[in-house]
Amino acid sequence: MITTLMMAVTVDGKIGRGSDHFPDWTGSADKKLFARLSRQAGVVIMGSKTFDTFGFPLPGRKNVILTRNRSRRSRWDNLVYTDRSPAALLQDLEAEGYTRALLAGGATVNTLFAREGLIDEIVVTVCPLLFGTGVSLFAESLDVSLELTEVDRIDEKRVVLFYRVLH
Repeated sequence: MITTLMMAVTVDGKIGRGSDHFPDWTGSADKKLFARLSRQAGVVIMGSKTFDTFGFPLPGRKNVILTRNRSRRSRWDNLVYTDRSPAALLQDLEAEGYTRALLAGGATVNTLFAREGLIDEIVVTVCPLLFGTGVSLFAESLDVSLELTEVDRIDEKRVVLFYRVLH
């Protein structure tokens, strides 16, 4: 199972002003890239706060929402809530036939996967903004080494950095 973390960040490394900040600042080219990569993976994993900013599942792929709230129930066929550990969740997805998963945040979920060494690739769209304060890519200190594999200018203002995580 290959797990790719994909996030848009400001130049100062923020993924949002707060946990409920809707990502309307990332640009259409980033949204198209996210749609393409998440559809290719077939499954997108995110935390409940991230999902709640959207309020509906992304079409054309399985949406897995990590939550500690066991009472949450999905009304959609392509969305499941789970409190499984990241490793157990990836094993479940592999058993269902998935070979790739796209991790879509937020910082707490990103950290859970990174702490367990379960992120294989990181795709970061750098947006021409500064928030000064806000939510970082990860919720705690980590020590992860990366190898830059590609840089792509997706529009006149944004670049995407592709990294391989060195395990």
